[in-house]
Amino acid sequence: MSDNLPAIPGMNHGVASSTGGTGGPLGFLALAGRTAKLAASALFLKEGMHLLRSHMQANSTAALRLSEMCGQAEVEPRFTSMIEDVSTALTGVAEASGDMVNAADSVDNDARGFNNAHESEYRPGYEASNGAGVQQAKPGFYRRTGRRH
Repeated sequence: MSDNLPAIPGMNHGVASSTGGTGGPLGFLALAGRTAKLAASALFLKEGMHLLRSHMQANSTAALRLSEMCGQAEVEPRFTSMIEDVSTALTGVAEASGDMVNAADSVDNDARGFNNAHESEYRPGYEASNGAGVQQAKPGFYRRTGRRH
């Protein structure tokens, strides 16, 4: 299944790579790649929800217009009422998709914020350890020993 997301460093077919100095699934590049993919997924969701909201609003407006025309044509009131109910339901879907846009926007912002903080905190150490040519301890080692890196 293809997700149409761009290739992200530290990722290999949706699974964090454990090669290339990433230090496994918790390594610097793998974690950055995973949160970048989360942010990208949130953007795709946001775009899709904008399209859905627009489509549902247009359909709701069309259903409301149809119910008005049915009323003018003196169509059986229960059918006109059903069409109005459909319009109301479509408006509800449009509003809910707007809520999803807000949620996706929040996830995108939070993931980008995390990535920025992660980058500024850990990039210097990552670059230094790669430049030193010395194998570093696995992520979490210093936390378990009580030492700071």
